[in-house]
Amino acid sequence: MRYSINPLAQLAEAREAIRRIVRDGSRAGDVTRRIRALFTKTRAAKQRLDINEAIGEVVVLAGSEMRRNRVISQMELTADLPPVTGDRVQLQQVVLNLVLNGIEAMSTVEDYPRELVIRTQRSENDDEVRVAVQDSGIGLDPGSRERIFQAFHTTKPGGLGLGLSISRSIVEAHGGRLWAVPNDHRGATFQFTFLKCE
Repeated sequence: MRYSINPLAQLAEAREAIRRIVRDGSRAGDVTRRIRALFTKTRAAKQRLDINEAIGEVVVLAGSEMRRNRVISQMELTADLPPVTGDRVQLQQVVLNLVLNGIEAMSTVEDYPRELVIRTQRSENDDEVRVAVQDSGIGLDPGSRERIFQAFHTTKPGGLGLGLSISRSIVEAHGGRLWAVPNDHRGATFQFTFLKCE
């Protein structure tokens, strides 16, 4: 069987592939610069952000990991949230870390659904926006609820114990706070706040 080759179609495909490579390379470079800035104490690139939009991008990024681990995700994003001030890449790092931790906390669960809920809402004082990531996993050890945020403290085999420590540093550098609470029935909820724009 002979196939006809369309040079114009091949050229269009090549252009699209190059465009994606440039876009992904720019994103990777941006992430690298922001991580380097975090460790060298350079000021974060803060801007006005739609926090719901930023979270939506993270959920898409984590989609394959959720499917692989049979996690049911649900987003409860308050529609009329004010914009926040923050570094988009760093904010997304925090959300992604909490989402991946939640997925891992549910990885051994077999006798009930693996449910991950991501919520946004106004905080009680109305100066902040709150983000919560709730899982139905193994829950928190009451004795180590604060220690999990310490650098190099890990409950994972082979873990570095840096994810939550870095996440808390990012949140605090943005004037917010990050904490964890056990759920009433099972699992845990990690929450953080960000200041809304003036």
